Amino acid sequence: MSNNAKNIDLEQAAKLIHELERDLAKVQGGAGDVQRLRDEVETLRNLLNSPVQRHHWVSDSLHDIRSLLDETVDEAIYEGTTISRYAADIARILGL
Repeated sequence: MSNNAKNIDLEQAAKLIHELERDLAKVQGGAGDVQRLRDEVETLRNLLNSPVQRHHWVSDSLHDIRSLLDETVDEAIYEGTTISRYAADIARILGL
């Protein structure tokens, strides 16, 4: 397990996922990238709600979400939100 995985603030990750879920609910339509992002956010929420906390799984999922955010920036999928803020928050949580 990497040092970054050990140092993940699970409380901050949960807060971020809650905010991201809220904003994704506002997105009109369901383009493929948007649906993949919703699916990955749901996966991370399930990991965070699991009684067994696996930091490396959370780390992997956060990396996946960050990659998906980078892919969807050009599509301007959010109404009134800033994708770069989520990417920066994820990087901070991961210690990048």
